[in-house]
Amino acid sequence: MAMATAPDRTQLRGTARFAVRSDKGRDGLQALARAGLVARGLVYGVIGFLALKLALGAGGKTASQAGAMQTIASEPLGEILLVALAIGLAGYAIWRLIDGIAGSRPDDDGALQRRVSALGSAVAYGALCVTAVKVIAGAHASSSPKPAAAGILGWPGGPVIVAVAGLVVIGVGAYQGYKGVARKFLEDSRTEQMGQTTETAFTSLGVIGHVARAVTFVLIGYGLIRAALDYSAKSAVGLDGALQKLAHASAGPLLLGIVAAGFIAFALYSIADARFHRV
Repeated sequence: MAMATAPDRTQLRGTARFAVRSDKGRDGLQALARAGLVARGLVYGVIGFLALKLALGAGGKTASQAGAMQTIASEPLGEILLVALAIGLAGYAIWRLIDGIAGSRPDDDGALQRRVSALGSAVAYGALCVTAVKVIAGAHASSSPKPAAAGILGWPGGPVIVAVAGLVVIGVGAYQGYKGVARKFLEDSRTEQMGQTTETAFTSLGVIGHVARAVTFVLIGYGLIRAALDYSAKSAVGLDGALQKLAHASAGPLLLGIVAAGFIAFALYSIADARFHRV
């Protein structure tokens, strides 16, 4: 079978763009995006709520995405909710995959940064969907990077790979912080449809939420770099480990409380963005 030529690939991409930008295609993408953003918001809301309880000394605990899903599953009708959550996360991953390949927005300029970000998001939330399915099935699901780091450290050049991964994660965190402080996330939302009060609240939630995510990404990346330098996977931490580090730092409960509140803000921002996101 002959491989597609460059003009053929351009034509196929153009056909894909036409399909997703048609009225029916856009309606489908909007449904996927909205379901996914609500699902993302629910996960971050549970994580933030658990961490806030811990910060307040109310018997809470830190949680990763997998831990948040296990908490949801333990509630009445939790498994039904978790199934809906898995469907929403799958929809979000599919939407981001399409966005990365074909570009789903009418004003999409084909920028490489947008495409890479969309594809990376598709992979991350696809993995989160798999985690939800594992929790539903009763399988053990963990988001900790320790097992992966332990295996990679034993490879030739393994510490370098782990250190580079840590730098990448820190870079993602730095970008999240920049996106929040510079309010770049507003470019993806239809702010022209918001009233002034709504836009102010939406912007505040987005800024606080993105900065909170930035803090945890940086802590996770730092843990990976420490694991590489110390040649010990014990230093590698996931989201729950990053929050634990905050809890045990000087003024830990205050710092953890701030980040937890930031996660709750990001959850509310995500749910609101389901209404206003530009697709």
